Amino acid sequence: FFSDTGIAYPVLAGYPQSYDDEEVVLVNNKCKCVTVTSKFVPSKENPEEEILERNIRIIVPLKSRENISDPTSPLRTTFVYRMTDLCKKCDPIEIELGGEIYNAQQSTSCDDTETCYTYNRDKCYTTTFPFLYHGERKILQAALTPASCYAE
Repeated sequence: FFSDTGIAYPVLAGYPQSYDDEEVVLVNNKCKCVTVTSKFVPSKENPEEEILERNIRIIVPLKSRENISDPTSPLRTTFVYRMTDLCKKCDPIEIELGGEIYNAQQSTSCDDTETCYTYNRDKCYTTTFPFLYHGERKILQAALTPASCYAE
């Protein structure tokens, strides 16, 4: 912005943003294709108050197989989403108690294997297939997610 005298003055454009304006990701479950976010928004009843709004985004992979590692298994027709399963934190964390380090989990139901509706790119998925070589049939194993199966 220039004044009549040709002196340049900075112009600030934008708006103040506080931490409360940001959307926070609570859950990003790549296995179930679900993202849960939260954000403080003004209340419709009382604009002076803020309420916590949660948004749940679910992507349903329509061509997902019952067994994602088996391309010949039937297409999945049932998808189950439980907030308690989505929000559990099974990665062990180190905590210090009485001067000693312990590994702990934040959830109690982590021994159950999770049903994935699509490939979790952080895990290695493989499948077997028949391969004909010099007239001999061999069963070979192939990586369905090579980036996570082979270290660089």
